[in-house]
This record gives sequence, C-alpha cells and structure tokens, in this order.
Amino acid sequence: MTLSIFDLFSVGIGPSSSHTVGPMRAAAYFASSLSDAGLLDRVNAVRIDLYGSLAATGPGHGTPTAVLLGLEGLRPESVTPAQVDERRASIAATGTTMLAGRHPLALTEDDVVMHPLTVLPRHTNAVRLTALDGDESALASETYYSVGGGFVEREGEDSGAAAAAPAEVPFPFRTAAELLAHCRRSGLGLAGVMLANEVALTRGSHGDDAERGDATDAAAATVRTRLLAIRDVMDECVATSLGRTGVLPGGLAVRRRAPEWRERLRVEDPHGAPEFWQEWVNLVALAVNEENASGGRVVTAPTNGAAGIIPAVMHYARTYLPHHLPPGAEVPVPVTSDDDVCERFLLAAAAVGVLYKEQASISGAEVGCQGEVGSASSMAAAGLAEVMGGTPEQVENAAEIAMEHNLGLTCDPIGGLVQIPCIERNAIAASKAINAAKMALWGDGSHHVSLDQVIATMRETGRDMSDKYKETALGGLAVNVVEC
Repeated sequence: MTLSIFDLFSVGIGPSSSHTVGPMRAAAYFASSLSDAGLLDRVNAVRIDLYGSLAATGPGHGTPTAVLLGLEGLRPESVTPAQVDERRASIAATGTTMLAGRHPLALTEDDVVMHPLTVLPRHTNAVRLTALDGDESALASETYYSVGGGFVEREGEDSGAAAAAPAEVPFPFRTAAELLAHCRRSGLGLAGVMLANEVALTRGSHGDDAERGDATDAAAATVRTRLLAIRDVMDECVATSLGRTGVLPGGLAVRRRAPEWRERLRVEDPHGAPEFWQEWVNLVALAVNEENASGGRVVTAPTNGAAGIIPAVMHYARTYLPHHLPPGAEVPVPVTSDDDVCERFLLAAAAVGVLYKEQASISGAEVGCQGEVGSASSMAAAGLAEVMGGTPEQVENAAEIAMEHNLGLTCDPIGGLVQIPCIERNAIAASKAINAAKMALWGDGSHHVSLDQVIATMRETGRDMSDKYKETALGGLAVNVVEC
C-alpha cells in the first residue's frame, strides 16, 4: 500500500476530478517544468491537444479552462472559485494567458484543439502540451493522462502508485484479503491499519527509539489534524451550497434544490427526529454535488463526480448514531466524539478506496460510473460499518454489498455536464451505502462474494462496457434526453 489517504481525499474544484482537477495539475506541472528549465522567455506559443473523453466532454467539464489556469500556475488544491472566475474572465477579455503566472501568451479556450474520437493507448483522458518558440519549433512536449480522482500520470513514467518504489509501511496491502489478514494478525480494524500506515508515511525514518516514538506521536497528530481538515472542507462545501440559489451553470437550467429542501426540513423536522434521516442524507449529497457542478471547492472522495456520497453517509454516522438517538435506542457504536467518528470513518473508507485504485479504476472515462459512484458507495459503506462497531469481516462485507449493486453503472451525463444524472445518483448511492452497512452488521461477516472478487468484476465490466457509456456524452441519457 503506497497510496496516502490524502491522495484519495484531496481538495479541488468542480466539476470533475478527472476532467478539471487532473488537467489543471498536468498543465501546472508543464508550466513549472518550463520555468525550471529556463525556457519561459523562449516560449512563443503553447499548443493544447485534448484526446478521448477529455475532448468529448471538455467544455461541459471545464477542461479547457482548467488547462489554461494550470498553465498560469494555479493548482486545484489552493485555487478558489473566485480566482477561477477572475482569471477566466481576464483571459477571455485580453486573449492572454500568463504562462507560469508571468510570461504572456496569446492563448484562449478557443485555441484548445479537441480530438474526441482519438483515444491514446494508455488512457482515454489525455492532454498533450507543446511549447513552441518563434520559429514554431518544439521547445518541450509532454503527454499527461488524467486517470481519475485527480491523479495524473506522465507519458514515459511507470503507471500507477504500485509501480513506484514501495513505501515502508507496517501493513502493506493491495487486496482485501491482505488487508483482512493484517487485521486478524494485529487485532486492528480497517481504520487502525490505515492509520498505522499513514502515520508511517507521514513520519518517515528516524534514528533511535526515542526519536521514532516522538516522531510517531507527532505524525499521528498530523494525520488526525489533516483528516479533520478534510471533514471541515466537506462541511464548508455543504454550507456554501446551501447559501446559493437559482440554477446551475451550463445551459441545462438545472434548479438548485438543496437550499429549498433545507428550509422545508427545518419546518418538518425541527428537532432532528431519526425518521427523517433519509431526507437529510439526500440533502447533503445534493448540496455537495450542486456545489461541484458550480465549479465550487470540494473534496475528491474519491472523485468529484462522486463527492457527495461520503459526506452524506458520514453525516448519517455523525447525526444518527447513539449519542444523537433517543434514549433506549440500541445501536452498537463505540464512539466518543464527532472527531472520532469522522477520523475512523475516513480511515476505513480510504482503506477500501486503496483497493479500487490499486486493483481497478476510479475513472468514469475508463470503467463507467461504477468506478466513481460505485467506489464511493463501497467506501462509504465501509466507513459506516466501521464506526457502527463492525468486525473487519463485516466492514469488508459492507463494501462488497455496496459495489455489487452498483456494477455496470454507466457514465452518461447530459450535455457533458456533471449534473444529470450525477447529482441525484450521489444521493441514491449514499442510501445504498447505509443499507449495505446495516445488512452487513446483521450478518457475521461471512458471504459468498468477496470484495476482491467484486472489484475484479467491476474492472472486467468496465473493460467490456461500450466506450459510449464511459464519460463521452455519446450514449445513454446523454443522447436520449434532449438538452434544455
């Protein structure tokens, strides 16, 4: 296991981790490499070529804008929606992009070259960036692949985290079988295993035992602080979304529902009655994905298109477990605080997320929406089962149930926008995750289909799925529903 929790849960902007966050990162890497090589002053133009799914849904997913902003040196983890709006307006008005933030180029979104029917062998999400001098000779050229969740790979480098030098962690794993074996031997749950690994990644190597002990304590505190910061960004995303009104951008005139629903729930459920849990879970999922569709600040969990599922299910865990249930309610949840719930939830969810990233894909353009919404639902089910006191086997069962009933899910957004069916799909998948966790906890952890088997099935299903159902806006709802 070489992936960090914070690779899976990273802060970015909407509407798409693979089509917005990844391309922005790639372009920022390219601009930085030109600056480091001392080539900026010789660059007269930059050619931008988008291939496959990046081109097919490019404008709807904000990809041309993301690439230009990345070339200006902006990065998804730090850029604000206000900066995006300001720089996009400036580029459109002046026709100028500031390469690496300081070298002016005559370059706008209209100059981006689209190749929607050309898919490069390595991945369907590809962007090629070429810097040209005054004689139109290439100074540098790089091809990047946005492989889902904001992860970026460069042509010529080994693909995937598994190809990197293995990090020294106490519990390395790529499969659920290996993860469960670590749990049995150590007596830890999924959250405990993931925390131990993350602490090791954060701590690094130190000399004597005293140094290692101090470093371990400091690293554990750092990990917990960063996890709670992720929770806080999720909460801020919901709050921001609930403060907006009107329709979503992009031309479909999709009405924002979350603010109106919140006001209705304030009237119908003023005291937080348990029977309204479904409506509040739906509300959180809708709020996050409406904010994502607006180009707002979200947490990839593990992708932008599926960003509402984990916050919605974590809301259920934070609100409707025993410390908030009426007296006499019996739910076996050993929790001590909201911080504890969120930390353990995110750790267990991330452990399952590692399995999907290592064994299959979290890219809708590669395996359909089962890789995004399905993976997120599976992760959320694991997180909930963990904080509800499930054994490692029950937690693994919860993750398996959730994915088993998301197999074959297509990625067919109308108009190439992350709105229909994406927003509602997050709410439905959140409910599936909650049901999967409850079903698993009514069992003893034994089941016929293992999580590893269902992940392999998802990967094979994605390979067999027609390309038109994989984030191209060329099939499914994208062609059978007339755009408004």
